[in-house]
Amino acid sequence: MSNNRSGVFFGGLMLGATIGALTGLLAAPRTGRETRKILKKSASAIPELAEDLSTSVQIQADRLSASALRNWDETLDRLREAIAAGVDASQRESQVLKRQTSVEDSDSLPQQLERS
Repeated sequence: MSNNRSGVFFGGLMLGATIGALTGLLAAPRTGRETRKILKKSASAIPELAEDLSTSVQIQADRLSASALRNWDETLDRLREAIAAGVDASQRESQVLKRQTSVEDSDSLPQQLERS
């Protein structure tokens, strides 16, 4: 979870820095020619920045996917264990009920014989 947050943080930091730099360039007291030159240099850096951001997002997505897969596998293992425990408990309870029924039947057999 912290890896995901750090990736989002750095992505936001990069985006904020880019927006801040562009805003600073536009608001700076320079001539139009100088500002355009600086904007042109900044615009040429945007594809590289986008590629870096894309790579960062892909790495975070891979980490999240791996984490989700591990969690899913762990959940399935716990579910299998719970189902097996439930089946065992059900079988034991069934055996106990059969024993109780057979004991009750054997207790009532002499009474039935006396009545006959």
